Amino acid sequence: MVGPIRPQFVLFGSSIVQFSFSNGGWGAILADLYSRKIFSQADIVVRGYAGWNSRQGLQVLEQVFPKDASIQPSLVIVYFGGNDSMLPDPLGLSPHVPLPEYVENMRKIATHLKNLSEKTRFIFLTAPPVNEEQMRKAFSGIMRENSRTNKLCQMYSDACVELCRDMDIKAVDLFTSMQKRKDWSTMCFTDGIHFSSEGSKIVAEEILKVLEEADWEPSLQWNSLPTEFEEYSPYAPTRVDTKKQL
Repeated sequence: MVGPIRPQFVLFGSSIVQFSFSNGGWGAILADLYSRKIFSQADIVVRGYAGWNSRQGLQVLEQVFPKDASIQPSLVIVYFGGNDSMLPDPLGLSPHVPLPEYVENMRKIATHLKNLSEKTRFIFLTAPPVNEEQMRKAFSGIMRENSRTNKLCQMYSDACVELCRDMDIKAVDLFTSMQKRKDWSTMCFTDGIHFSSEGSKIVAEEILKVLEEADWEPSLQWNSLPTEFEEYSPYAPTRVDTKKQL
């Protein structure tokens, strides 16, 4: 542990989270924004596990977010759903989770997070769309054809949105927001599933929009958190014409 202690934002989920610092990822965008000296500061912590579904996330919930921890996160961003939505495999090798179980798993995750602290806030990200053609080429011989489709992704995304509405949880509907961009299918993915820098920009923008609009106290908006130390430095370069620090 290093000090001063900053607000902690935890990203929890599958590969969409694990890879969120790659390719100009959305996690890296948030980390950069919340580490700037002249604004607010928070630590972004990644707990992402490629290939996981909501069932596996639920199984480790107590270990990742222990209720008796001395410091609880200020914000948790949760993503599960894409892997859950995949078709079941005859050999049981698919991460598929039936829709009713997925909803119940996410409900239990939400309930656990709500009980961590009165000031712990959280956002659920829904399953995004996929580029099915690009995905088939990238995962040929690895993933069964048509095992992950936009029709299935939308079903799990809609279910997540409905759950969030019922439990008064902040949600980012990635399935809808990503498709607002006309060239989303060709520009937003590296392999049909995982985000390119352009896709991650959309994710980050939607998360920041939620943080800006939420009536949370204290606010977790990037420009509202206090800085740690005095911003002024006598050694900072200054403009000759105005004598102001750069």
